[in-house]
Amino acid sequence: MIKKLVFPILILFSLFTEKEVFAQDPIFSQFYANPLYLNPALAGSAICPRLTMNYRNQWPSISGTFVTYSASYDQYVDGIAGGIGVIVTTDVAGEGALTSTMISGIYSYRLKVSRTLFLNAAFQATYLQRRIDWDNLTFGDQIDPKYGFVNITQERPPDNLTRGFPDFSAGIMFSHKENFYGGIAVNHMTQPNDGFYSDVSSKLYMKVTAHFGTLIDLKRRRSGARQIEDPTLSPNILYQHQQNFQQLNYGIYINKYPFVGGLWFRQNFENSDAFILLAGFQQSSYKFAYSYDLTVSKLTNITGGAHEFSFTWQFKCPTKKTRIKAINCPSF
Repeated sequence: MIKKLVFPILILFSLFTEKEVFAQDPIFSQFYANPLYLNPALAGSAICPRLTMNYRNQWPSISGTFVTYSASYDQYVDGIAGGIGVIVTTDVAGEGALTSTMISGIYSYRLKVSRTLFLNAAFQATYLQRRIDWDNLTFGDQIDPKYGFVNITQERPPDNLTRGFPDFSAGIMFSHKENFYGGIAVNHMTQPNDGFYSDVSSKLYMKVTAHFGTLIDLKRRRSGARQIEDPTLSPNILYQHQQNFQQLNYGIYINKYPFVGGLWFRQNFENSDAFILLAGFQQSSYKFAYSYDLTVSKLTNITGGAHEFSFTWQFKCPTKKTRIKAINCPSF
């Protein structure tokens, strides 16, 4: 019973308290396996059409936790000198007590600065909808000391159980000599009010993401351009900041075709959060991976950590080949 109450109570505190409250975005441990969610400037980075699907189940050992789904499509288009993309993300919390759905369209302009340096600059327009299942919520005044939840709550429901609003984001990305890459993304630039009550301020704070890494060849290449079969080591770092929340991820990928492995550590600046273990399989046309978050914070791993799956289908380019090169970055 206590476990079932934990997340509805958290949702109530974050949505209905008569104070200023703030929302935070869902996270994915496989950052590059969900490229458009990480940074809109990655739209079209693979040049050929790409379809990506992601699933994350966080803290599965506790009832009513967070399940997130995401699907995206992107490709480079010669006629507009850049990439286009669309991404749909749904986050379900508290066994459906709160559902958030985001639908975004992206344009990413590609600039060739030199033979070895490329820049992508992107703009993202989003429609975000939140929905409350009021009947799935429980309140303290419903509890009878003897009989449990038998009383009728006096809590005031919001005028609308569904709320939608526009949102805007931007990003920039660079790739240098097929070895170095990085970018910065800024989400929720207008910091919209996403509260359900007109008399409660619930600002969706701006989120800043910075990510950088490098690809290191483990043996001499057989050709000039790096191929999927070439073994590589890829250290990476990712930093995110949203209101008072800061998160740092650092780790490494190793690619030994057709397998990919990864080990990451996630923390904020006050305490540790989790180790991330990843195993993946890739071919020229598709790739999939599984990762597990091993919780090391005060919550310990009784939460069940987090399970995450990703799948990407890489379509072939049209017959007419573009001269623009793909951005080399990790697959997962």
